[in-house]
Amino acid sequence: MERQFPKNVKQIGNVSDSPRIYVEDYVETFLNQLEEQGREVTITAFLLGEKVQIEGEECIFVTGALQVKDSILEEIDPVITKEELETAKVESREYFHEMDIIGWFQTVPDRPLALSREMAKAHEKLMPEKNSLLILKGQEEELYFAYKFKELMEIGGHYIFYEKNPDMQSYMIRERRQIGVTPSEVVEDRAAKDFRSTIKGRMEVREQRRESRYVYLTSVLLVVIVLAIGISTMNNYDKMNSVQNSIETLSSNMGANGSSGKNAQNNQDTQETQSQETQSQDAQNSDEQSDQQIAEQNGQGDQGENAGGTDEASQETNGGTTPDPSTIQEELQGSSEDYYVVQKGDTLDLISKKLYGTTSETDAICRMNGLKDGNLIFIGQKLLLP
Repeated sequence: MERQFPKNVKQIGNVSDSPRIYVEDYVETFLNQLEEQGREVTITAFLLGEKVQIEGEECIFVTGALQVKDSILEEIDPVITKEELETAKVESREYFHEMDIIGWFQTVPDRPLALSREMAKAHEKLMPEKNSLLILKGQEEELYFAYKFKELMEIGGHYIFYEKNPDMQSYMIRERRQIGVTPSEVVEDRAAKDFRSTIKGRMEVREQRRESRYVYLTSVLLVVIVLAIGISTMNNYDKMNSVQNSIETLSSNMGANGSSGKNAQNNQDTQETQSQETQSQDAQNSDEQSDQQIAEQNGQGDQGENAGGTDEASQETNGGTTPDPSTIQEELQGSSEDYYVVQKGDTLDLISKKLYGTTSETDAICRMNGLKDGNLIFIGQKLLLP
């Protein structure tokens, strides 16, 4: 079947260089596991796949990786040898079908990631074909090189693509004990992965809506409080001006009528007392009015929040999907002790107790299968066993 540009891809780095490099998801996972193991020693592997042209563009598809036996070395700059290449060609026919060796991979521990002169010479001697690959990983970094114009040239980026890859899947299961790595996503079903991604996306959208609603209600409440304070302040200011005018009037009358000073003083005291009582009563009424407005606004906010919660609950009920069992990965190859098929009514605790007689292995099963939420399993799913 003729290759086409993959649709389900993830871009890493700047992919404007030629050739385009596509690394299958299982291969990327396997190389990352080797990089974790090779942070103190050097590990080598050969890359398998094919080189094609799609719509006039040169493309390289890496769909397999084969670790070199006894490749864990402590040399500063170990390189591939002709004997290792010939051995890899024989082993590739056992594990991988219709794939050619198109490059090699190596970890670079405890030093800056860079192409050494020894690596370049070894590549030119053993893999002088156009667009043959070299991938270096180390210190959570990676470099991709393609051999063109008679030298290894760095490629700025690549794609990770997703497709059924039973050959690589079976190889990872068979070799996991030899390489000493526990895969986190070796046999994770594509349907399960997509389902968890969908659930995560919906939870993020719901959280954003909830935060927006809280910000809106808080803003409305602050506006109401500021308005209430402003109204109360204006009322008190008018009353203070009224009292001040009364005092000035009384003082003027006292100056004009000296003989009636005592009576004017009594009248002033009476008016001040009445003004203060009126001011106190008005302030109390204004505070009651402000409290009533705030209570009404809080009532409206609670109704809006309840309505929003109902809508979200409805959306989550109608929007949930169950993965179609027909989309699950092809059955794993290997002995039945390597994996367990989820049955109706199974939970991780029940599976652990059924297989090991205790629930203490639940966390180990989660880590083995890359499950962040142990409740997200479904009937027919295949789980690696620790």
